[in-house]
Amino acid sequence: MNQDIENLCLTADSTLREVMSLIDRESLGIALVVEDNGVFERTITDGDIRRAILNGNDLNTPVSQLPRPTHPPTTAVVGTSLSRQRELMREHEIRHLPILNEDGTVLSLSISDELETPAMPLQAVIMAGGFGTRLRPLTDNTPKPMLPVGGKPLIQRTVENLERAGVRQINITTHYLPEKITGHFGNGDRFGVDISYVSEDEPLGTAGALRLMDDVDEPMLVINGDILTEIDYRSLTRFHRKHNAALSVGVRQYDMEVPYGVVEADGGIVTGLREKPRFNFLINAGIYLLEPFVRRYVPQDGRYDMTDLIEALLADGETVVGFPITEYWLDIGKHDDFERAQNHVRERRKSA
Repeated sequence: MNQDIENLCLTADSTLREVMSLIDRESLGIALVVEDNGVFERTITDGDIRRAILNGNDLNTPVSQLPRPTHPPTTAVVGTSLSRQRELMREHEIRHLPILNEDGTVLSLSISDELETPAMPLQAVIMAGGFGTRLRPLTDNTPKPMLPVGGKPLIQRTVENLERAGVRQINITTHYLPEKITGHFGNGDRFGVDISYVSEDEPLGTAGALRLMDDVDEPMLVINGDILTEIDYRSLTRFHRKHNAALSVGVRQYDMEVPYGVVEADGGIVTGLREKPRFNFLINAGIYLLEPFVRRYVPQDGRYDMTDLIEALLADGETVVGFPITEYWLDIGKHDDFERAQNHVRERRKSA
């Protein structure tokens, strides 16, 4: 399979933000860096962006400041047979292979057509019990996760993304208007998954419902029900295993610009000035992957949130890691968020 190459190329002075936008738009997990004359230089993957963020780079960092790969990227020249292209991708364990012209410019990108999506050895939990009070009157008669985004319920998009990633077992926690959710999904057959429901008699927080579930031997992927995202769940799982983590939390880089000049002072003596400085933070994205034993930390009574769980794990010296989400992500908490979600889906359809 080949992809229209022009849409995948950018130059080394492009920022991480621009790379993320390209990767999100093209949905291939890769961008091609070329010189001004079009000669191929290197690839940038979503994994490269995650590592850059974890190393303290903000999204305005240009590609030229990222570490150079230790090995030259794997490519093939024009005329390489399809069987040899596939062999190269298997040999180097890559999904994408740039095909270069004789002058070093990029002709096309070969994409492995031998990828499979076997079932993932984990269970997903979608937290869908909230009232969605900030979205009233839209939520007066509809649970927030069931609000239509691009013509289908928001939570259905999450279920479909999980199914495409190979997740077959999904639990949905319910409280507010649960029949609207159970009536839509049933047992999950028509969505290609097995759905079970966990009913909260009273709101238990973002982690409390985990104590109501049957014991499992598999990791649990916990997702807030009001999120629209295209996160790569398999990359999250690999990241979690690589770090031997008790819990991995999805994080999103958030930039904040101070709209004033900032005066730096020491004991009343001005030491410097910063005009409208920009700060960046990693925020909790409401997506978690946790090992089975972690559920033992959830108390039997009362409200308990994921933040409480993370603090308890850290206090016991357990490993908690942050997984940077470079794909599209939006927390739909307010009316303007809801409108942004609609716009995103509309734009996706136009570019499809």
